[in-house]
Amino acid sequence: SIVGGVMGAGIAAGGTGIVDWGQFGQIAASWVISPVLGGAIAALSLYLIKRRITYKRDIAQAAKHNVPLFVAIMAWVFSTYLALKGLSKIVEIGLLPAVGLGAIVGAIVWWLTKWLIHRHSAEVENSKAGVDGLFTIPLIFAAALLSFAHGANDVANAVGPLAAINEAVLQGGIASKAAIPSWVLLVGALGIALGLALFGPKLIRTVGSEITELDRMRAFCVAMAAAVTVIVASQLGLPVSSTHIAIGGVFGVGFLREHLKTTYRQKIDEIEAHYAGEDREKVERVLEEFEEASFEEKGQLLQNLKRNNGGTAPISKSDRKGLKKVYRQELVKRSAVFRIVAAWIVTVPLSGLLAAMLFFTIRGMLLP
Repeated sequence: SIVGGVMGAGIAAGGTGIVDWGQFGQIAASWVISPVLGGAIAALSLYLIKRRITYKRDIAQAAKHNVPLFVAIMAWVFSTYLALKGLSKIVEIGLLPAVGLGAIVGAIVWWLTKWLIHRHSAEVENSKAGVDGLFTIPLIFAAALLSFAHGANDVANAVGPLAAINEAVLQGGIASKAAIPSWVLLVGALGIALGLALFGPKLIRTVGSEITELDRMRAFCVAMAAAVTVIVASQLGLPVSSTHIAIGGVFGVGFLREHLKTTYRQKIDEIEAHYAGEDREKVERVLEEFEEASFEEKGQLLQNLKRNNGGTAPISKSDRKGLKKVYRQELVKRSAVFRIVAAWIVTVPLSGLLAAMLFFTIRGMLLP
């Protein structure tokens, strides 16, 4: 909206030549790349959590080893960003020292998290629901990190035009660079807080429940992916939307779950096809064994079935494609996807058109 508004007013005032189209192309590309990147990071994070924790036989033990690692990675990224953005204002610090400092903070956080989980290890149930509770505090910190990233990028986008207007008034003309006084930052911060209080609940419901179902593990992956993507974009100076990226993360998590559930159902059908015509009790025992097996053990079991069938899968490739269509669960609401993408597409031209109309209206009122 901000970029569209600035472009619309600029074109209305000085024509299309006033716009740096190369810079706009980079910004527009980041609007597509950043949600996709956020979705990819969120999906990869969730897949790693599933592989290293929830797909294990002893889920609680796997969580004790791996949850501190995920929290440490989050702390490492955040600390590195703070060192580059904040500490560098006081002491000159390069990228490698900042990464090293972040790694030290990450190691300390890893040790503290491991110690806390060990203290409460007796309270952790050996189930997905029990392990999900371990992500409560990491999720809070991930959300706080996302809020920080939101302030570092979205608030800066919003107050940029205000800072430019303030500089033009003070200098009596358009300046190539604009100073940002404290009161401009305060206006941006108050505006974000007021907007959250008035319109935040509806957007929170949309992101949190109307696109796909989120538990604490999935929400942690979304928040961490969004925060990392926004921080990288801020470091590169690209004006991206943390909301766009968070929604991209929600899409990534939802589509990954669809794929995994469809694939899992196909594997069940392959087992049943292999034991077709045999005693049902035996089939149920095999399915129960498959259900309780770890990820690696499931793979080995399916390989054994394939070997027993002379190196071919119990179900043909064409049949598997048909089953994929039958068993695909739409865990991401397609109506929400189309509605959100449509909103993204119309935002820039609509805000640009409104800005141009306001410019011509104000100019018409001021002309004698």
